[in-house]
Amino acid sequence: MGYVFSLVLSREITEDEMAALKVGCGGAADFGTDVLPTDAELTVTKMDIDDADSPTLAEAIESALAAVAEVTDLSVSELFVPAQPAGGEGGEGGAVEAEEPVAVGAGTD
Repeated sequence: MGYVFSLVLSREITEDEMAALKVGCGGAADFGTDVLPTDAELTVTKMDIDDADSPTLAEAIESALAAVAEVTDLSVSELFVPAQPAGGEGGEGGAVEAEEPVAVGAGTD
C-alpha cells in the first residue's frame, strides 16, 4: 500500500481520457462517478489513487495533478487526503526517534 488519496474531477471523462490518466498515475488509479457538493445534478469522475512508487505523498499528488493537467478542459474540483499509515520509507510518515526531553523555561529566571 502506498500513498492514498482521491481527486474529484470537474466533469465525467471518456475512456480515452481514463486510459491517459491511468498511465499518468502509473496505473495506480481506480475510477468511479461522484457528484459535486455544490451541484448534485452534475455527475463527475472520481479518481481513487494508491501510489506505491512515489517517494513522498507530495510527489504522488503532484504527479496525479500533472496527469490531469494534460487532459484538455479537465481540472480537479476536490482533493481528499485521508490520514496516511505511519512507517513510510524515506522519512515522510516514518518513525521519529525520541530525543532527551528539555524542560520548558530551563535556565531562565
